[in-house]
Amino acid sequence: MHTLFKDSLRDKVALVTGAGSGIGKATAKLFGYCGARVAVLTRNRDEAEATCMEIRRSDGEAIGIVADISDAGQLAKGFQTIDDAWGQLDLVVANAGINGLWAPIEEIPEDEWAKVFDINLKGTFLTIKHAVPKLKLRGGAIVIVSSVNGTRMFSNSGASAYATSKAGQLAFARMMALELAKHRIRVNTVCPGAIETSIDDNTQKQNLATVREPVHFPQGGIPLTDGRPGTAGQVAELIWFLCSGIATHISGAEVFIDGTESLLRG
Repeated sequence: MHTLFKDSLRDKVALVTGAGSGIGKATAKLFGYCGARVAVLTRNRDEAEATCMEIRRSDGEAIGIVADISDAGQLAKGFQTIDDAWGQLDLVVANAGINGLWAPIEEIPEDEWAKVFDINLKGTFLTIKHAVPKLKLRGGAIVIVSSVNGTRMFSNSGASAYATSKAGQLAFARMMALELAKHRIRVNTVCPGAIETSIDDNTQKQNLATVREPVHFPQGGIPLTDGRPGTAGQVAELIWFLCSGIATHISGAEVFIDGTESLLRG
């Protein structure tokens, strides 16, 4: 790993949600390598402990927190765990989310729509709500992981719940960036495109051919890499930048990391 990262987050305490796999796990591991003490939050206890063990093997410090980000009570206990362990919070990466059901609008049950919003939007709101009182004590940085869907790409017909929740995250981040600026808290958004993670394994898709427009794209679909998706590590490095001392005058920004995929598919 590049020496630029080493000790760059020393003396910082970071919370990463959805840190059991994919972008969240890569970010938690990178932050640990950078010297931050990392709270690894996920709904799966085994995944939380596995991520913590990987951080500790690299001489980092980590604690696992098992919580559903859409449950205010569980989140409050998680934040109390961080306070009891380290007494501070400096960095928050609101990454946890789900794709949910992708289907024609008339086939999406109300409870499926609500589930996506509970986790992706309400969960982000609750994470930031609970973090802000602690961040106000020292200042800090928040990164919300949104998506190209709903922010710059709208051709994935059927992904209406997911895309709308991701657009909501972007608006929420902009509101928070201005509201929290006077407290020296920076808020930025990362919008990944196709990334090699396991989230697609948990995505339910049905009858999408009936709503997708018959558009033919150049082979690959990600021009910068001849079709190869990005990696969770690349997104983690972008999140590190936005949380680091290099980005101290950046807030209210959204950064797309998709190899120009969304410009092609828009």
